[in-house]
Amino acid sequence: MTGVAGVFRAEYGRAVAVLTRVLGDLDLAEDAVQEAFTEAVRRWPAEGTPPSPAGWIITTARNRAIDRLRREATRDGREAASMVLYARDGPPEEGVVRDDRLRLIFTCCHPALATPSQVALTLRLLGGLTTGEIAHAFLVPETTMAQRIVRAKAKIRAARIPYRVPAEADLPERLRAVLAVVYLIFTEGHLAREDLCAEAIRLGRLLAELMPDEPEVLGLLALMLLVESRRAARVGPSGELVRLSDQDRGLWDQELVAEGQQLVRRCLRRDRPGPYQIQAAINAVHSDNGDWAQILALYDQLWQFTPTPVVALNRAVAVAEVDGPAAALALVDELELGGYHLFHAIRADLLRRLGRREDAARAYDAAIATAPDDLERDFLTRAREEL
Repeated sequence: MTGVAGVFRAEYGRAVAVLTRVLGDLDLAEDAVQEAFTEAVRRWPAEGTPPSPAGWIITTARNRAIDRLRREATRDGREAASMVLYARDGPPEEGVVRDDRLRLIFTCCHPALATPSQVALTLRLLGGLTTGEIAHAFLVPETTMAQRIVRAKAKIRAARIPYRVPAEADLPERLRAVLAVVYLIFTEGHLAREDLCAEAIRLGRLLAELMPDEPEVLGLLALMLLVESRRAARVGPSGELVRLSDQDRGLWDQELVAEGQQLVRRCLRRDRPGPYQIQAAINAVHSDNGDWAQILALYDQLWQFTPTPVVALNRAVAVAEVDGPAAALALVDELELGGYHLFHAIRADLLRRLGRREDAARAYDAAIATAPDDLERDFLTRAREEL
């Protein structure tokens, strides 16, 4: 079962993308891939994992789709089955697979869909995330997210949205949603899913090749590279989470740092700032001298582009370093982020620094209760115990 789960996490998005190209039907492709993985759960424990697990999944899914089309008594169904039968065997070469994934992103990010639906659907199909994981990323109930995904797929079907990379002139209007998709794939893998981070960076590089004159594309790639450069230092030898200020910089990947900083410099020369570029610049400062006054100025600029509670919360962290924890706490207490564990964690740390230990303990309890995983929960529990 573990082997199948690993293949699912690594190959689900690839398989759905390939099958969508072959079948031309998003629902049929996803259903066929899910049936193939169900068959893998049944057969692989006894027969062993095949030499090419991804190829096995794609071939099995295609055969399941053919069987379903053949069972349909319509002429259209028989013709569709014939088309799939004559599609080339096995998974395409890697170059084409990359293109399949980009096609799937651009299909899901069609302007006929609302941006939250675009992002959620692509995370479900390409990232292979569960509905619960996506709901957590959006800070909404799982039932709400499930309905959003169903409606998005129905809209694609009803509007006959084509499965293709759009013409060059149509790329910019979809860019915002595409970048949001790639970044959410990355952030979901930030701690526990290294495969998702690698996939997001790979997609970011492909987008940079496709749209080299878009500074926000370069900004997103720089942001991901700079954050990923710290992966080895983010978790201590005993598996504990290590905050940025306590990390061993000797463990940072200096090649990724250098590449990310070079991309930030390219963005600065273009002088067309945007939210991903600014976030990349913030991380570049962290990777360089950690100048909190400069970081606060960048957060002020980011606020002009994305005036969200989460940006305000992160800005408050910089305010605490520049103006002190009392000034930061006053800003944090104005925010309505009660369901967000980092809101409670940051508030707890500010209260601790102000010597308000009982209030800090209650804030840590709230952070622990809303933490999304054991790693965060253990970190917060240790922080509370240190009070």
